[in-house]
Amino acid sequence: MKSNTQILVQKKSVSDITYCGLLMVFVLFGFYSSLYAQEPAAHKKVDGYRGIWFELNQKYEYGDKYSGALGTYTAKHTPLAIYSKEVNKTFFVYGGTKSAKQRYLLCMIGEFDHGTKKVSKPTIVHDKNGVDDPHDNPSLLLDDKGYIWVFVSGRGKQRPGYKYKSTKPYDISSFEQITEEEMTYPQPWFTQHGFFNFFTKYEGVRQLFFESSKDGTNWTEDQLLAAIPESRGERSGHYQVSGTYQGKKVGTFFNRHPEGNVDKRTDLYYVESTDFGKSWKNTKGKKVKIPMKKKRTSARVINYAKAGKNVYMKDLAFDKYGNPVCLYIRSNGFEPGPSSVPYEWCVTKWNGKNWQTTVITTSDHNYDMGSLYIEDDRWMVAGPTEIGPQQWGVGGEIALWSSTDQGNNWSKTKVITKNSQLSHSYVRKPVNYQAPFVFFWADGDSHNFSQSHLYFGDWEGNVWQLPYEMQQENEAPLKIN
Repeated sequence: MKSNTQILVQKKSVSDITYCGLLMVFVLFGFYSSLYAQEPAAHKKVDGYRGIWFELNQKYEYGDKYSGALGTYTAKHTPLAIYSKEVNKTFFVYGGTKSAKQRYLLCMIGEFDHGTKKVSKPTIVHDKNGVDDPHDNPSLLLDDKGYIWVFVSGRGKQRPGYKYKSTKPYDISSFEQITEEEMTYPQPWFTQHGFFNFFTKYEGVRQLFFESSKDGTNWTEDQLLAAIPESRGERSGHYQVSGTYQGKKVGTFFNRHPEGNVDKRTDLYYVESTDFGKSWKNTKGKKVKIPMKKKRTSARVINYAKAGKNVYMKDLAFDKYGNPVCLYIRSNGFEPGPSSVPYEWCVTKWNGKNWQTTVITTSDHNYDMGSLYIEDDRWMVAGPTEIGPQQWGVGGEIALWSSTDQGNNWSKTKVITKNSQLSHSYVRKPVNYQAPFVFFWADGDSHNFSQSHLYFGDWEGNVWQLPYEMQQENEAPLKIN
């Protein structure tokens, strides 16, 4: 079992410390200040919703490989928001920052009250101590007792990940640290069996793991799910999106990185488990042996390597029968700009007998990201599919797409952001989403450092901007559309 730690911060008044004891305090100060260096800022309220801006700093003719408003990044951090009918609130996490002029990552949590139509001041769950990289953004889980869990991503072995639990049910004011561990791209889900977490470790470059827990405190050992090399002896790598169907099963779509090279990401795989990760199957019910280490496996959905296509994972949803559906962008390369076109928004679904793929539309960047929604026979996608103010950059203008024939044909129903000065990016889907907080995202300049606001919206085309500066504990978002 993993060793777990809980932070117990004890404050003592200097007046209560004797002169003899003062020396010991100074000796221990250096140890505790390094051990709990993030604590002074953690769990404090912040007077506004400020998203982080980031650039990878890999430059090409048409800009950075990816840069811009990444407060709701990455697609591999999921879920980022959950609606609770018990308190009629949507809780959501994001990558925040200290001010408009800083690139300093704060792992934040906020809440929207559907009754009062207001947001409370957000809380710092974890201060990344100078890290400016939203690869360390958090993910979210709500358990059956109402406790809010925040899974803070790390980055390989250099920057650890953390699990936090709210000290009170349905309360974002304070959290206790449960673990410190190697964990990147956390994807936690609450199922009928308990807690289940898909995540990544950098042990082949990016290998897929999972873990489970009955109580959220005591976890199984990390179990390797996929590490598929191009050829025997070479490095492996994967990115995944995942989900749960009615808490009865968990499933994941993932791609493959030949020789561990993320710029060659290709192929599409799918596996699922109905017994808490004890066994895994493909959609035909055939058992899949894990860890998966061969590219020719019954879990492979499409051989995109043969077609020379790159695959960028976006979202997973299940249809009303429990069949998995994947949203992703496929393109002709990793480099931004016209050399990699077309950037096709694809949906691949299991129809009960075989896999089918359709193209919804195209956009202008591999890292344009939206979410897939399935409500009975109505399928929807919300994402930055329209060219925005910074062409060939991350994000754009947000459009809503709909299908009434199980994803075979799609039509654009609305464009909900228009004539924007900044690009809108990484449109995310809350678990058990409830109007008006149906999707949320951030904006920012795709190429140059800028301020980044957070937004949410609904299927009617209404859009609200969260307050960047807050004077009151609870304030109404600004309706802009």
